[in-house]
Amino acid sequence: MSGMSSSEPLSRAQCNALRGIAIAAIVLHNYCHWLGFAVKENEYRFFADRPALFFDKLLSWDGDLFIHFFSFLGHYGVPLFLFLSGYGLVRKYEQGGLAAPAAWRFLVRHYLKLLRLMIIGYVVFIGVYCLRSANAAEVFSADRVAAQLTMVINFVYAAPDRIIRPGPYWFFGLMMQLYALYILLLYRNRKTAVALAVVVACCIVQMLCATDAALNYARYNFVGGALPFVAGILFGRLARAPGARNVRTVAVAVAVVLLSAAAVLWGGLWRASWLWVPLFVITGAVATVWLLPRRVVNVCAWAGGVSAALFVMHPVVREVVIVHYRHTDIYFGIAVYVLASVALAMLLRYILGLVSHINIRR
Repeated sequence: MSGMSSSEPLSRAQCNALRGIAIAAIVLHNYCHWLGFAVKENEYRFFADRPALFFDKLLSWDGDLFIHFFSFLGHYGVPLFLFLSGYGLVRKYEQGGLAAPAAWRFLVRHYLKLLRLMIIGYVVFIGVYCLRSANAAEVFSADRVAAQLTMVINFVYAAPDRIIRPGPYWFFGLMMQLYALYILLLYRNRKTAVALAVVVACCIVQMLCATDAALNYARYNFVGGALPFVAGILFGRLARAPGARNVRTVAVAVAVVLLSAAAVLWGGLWRASWLWVPLFVITGAVATVWLLPRRVVNVCAWAGGVSAALFVMHPVVREVVIVHYRHTDIYFGIAVYVLASVALAMLLRYILGLVSHINIRR
């Protein structure tokens, strides 16, 4: 069985395993929810009929349950990434002996880190889109490209879901907003009450959104990502390493997994509780990783090691593959999509590593 470090609530291997689980969920979700028959998610907006339809598919053991599962629930890999980002910032800048630089240096450093990761995939995607579509000049107009490259696109357009291409790249703008939230407020004022106030305020804003468009805009920005991100910060600050593995601790972990799964499913039925579902996704995922055998953790950790490159490249593969397999040979198409995405991710990782090595030698 996998064990935790005596001093860390989550070991490096377990963090990477959580990243692996998160990226697998995201990659499969971003393909499956494009299939016309799949149960659609409640990610940016809430529709009461969608969880009811998912329950119907779940209880009837629909033959395409794999697709329905990832289409409806796979987007919760994003809160896992946000949780790990918050946790990582605390371990690095608050407990790792490394003081955060001035706010502008901090933001510039993280912006360049994200841009370096994003730019290759973005350029390749634009090239693929231009070859396949006649409206490329509109989709990738100068103002939209500039907004994406500066990672403010989530903020400056009222309907970011119709503007951002490729769609998953909204995450880069979200991360810059959360980095700003951390360095400007949560790093300087480390009171738990302040962090909780941020979460409550963001949830109230979402509850007060009177239209689907307003809720959609809020959830494309830091208001929708604050809960899991702050949860990671508080986990890093307050959590302690679990005790030795024994029958009691395993039973507690299993109970957490089961109760979290129930909270995710039932909490998704109502808008007020749906806002808090990411918290239970996190508790269930952390407990699951703690329970997994070491070999399984290592496999998931390998996927976590290529998760950043996989996140960047999988939209490019989807753009090409799904048009050929969305109506026929659906599961073969998913297999091609996953394998090709992993291959391109490994290539991108190699290129980035090579560039870093050259820069270091200079």
